Amino acid sequence: MDYGKFIYEQKKRDKQLKAKSTQIVVKEIRFGPQTDEHDYEFKRKNAEKFLKEGSKLKAFVFFKGRSIIYKEQGQILLLRLAQDLEEYGKVEAMPVLEGKRMIMFIAPKKKTK
Repeated sequence: MDYGKFIYEQKKRDKQLKAKSTQIVVKEIRFGPQTDEHDYEFKRKNAEKFLKEGSKLKAFVFFKGRSIIYKEQGQILLLRLAQDLEEYGKVEAMPVLEGKRMIMFIAPKKKTK
C-alpha cells in the first residue's frame, strides 16, 4: 500500500469518528448565598431551559468577602435547585466547597423516544 493511500484512509476514518462524536456544552448559573426568591425563580427557569437543550449545568454559589459564614444557606440553595430540576436532570456531583465557591453539576436526563 502506498503512503498517500494510507493517509487518505486515516483521514477518512478520523472524519467519520468526528461526525459521530457529540460535544458536551456546560452552562453556568451563579447564585449569591442570599439570593432572593424572584431571582432564584428566574435562574431556575434558565437552568430548566439549558437542561432541556441537552447542556450540562454548573450551578454555583459565590461567597464574597465575609459571606463565607453562610455556607449552609448556599448548600440549601443548591439542594433546592437540584430538587426543583429533578424531572429535567440528575445531580452528577453534590455541592462541594472549593475556595469561595460552592459548586454542583447537573446532567440532563436522556430523551426517550
